[in-house]
Amino acid sequence: MSLQNDIESLVKSVGLELYDASVVSEFGETIYRVAVVSSELEDGKRKGVTLDACVELTHLLSPLLDVTPPVSGEYRLEVGSPGLERKLTTLDHFGKSVGENIALTTAENDKIKAKLLEVNGNELLFEDEHEKFTINFDAIKKAKTYFEWK
Repeated sequence: MSLQNDIESLVKSVGLELYDASVVSEFGETIYRVAVVSSELEDGKRKGVTLDACVELTHLLSPLLDVTPPVSGEYRLEVGSPGLERKLTTLDHFGKSVGENIALTTAENDKIKAKLLEVNGNELLFEDEHEKFTINFDAIKKAKTYFEWK
């Protein structure tokens, strides 16, 4: 089994889903960042991730990463939520963001803000205040979720 699969198994064991795992360098320090989302939905949206769940997951991941380090040298493990407003770079990210508001830029530089309704293969179904429409994943240059205060 790969490290990624082992991490996903531990994440699932605490009722969460792996959103992303990455190595970043900040202020001369190497950080292995594990971002997780809740697997539970409430009113069509994902529930938040609690601090207790992040702490529990950190305690589960630490021994695994002691045996199979994700990077060479010293690093710090960070476990948390990707946040309310986060970049969407993979189809999996879009799949985990169904029901959320998305701001995206297409390959033609069109800027669109709409609610993501469904992911079907490479086709993403959105709805704005006027209509429902689909956009192919490959036609998206950049995208992120955004929070609208009411």
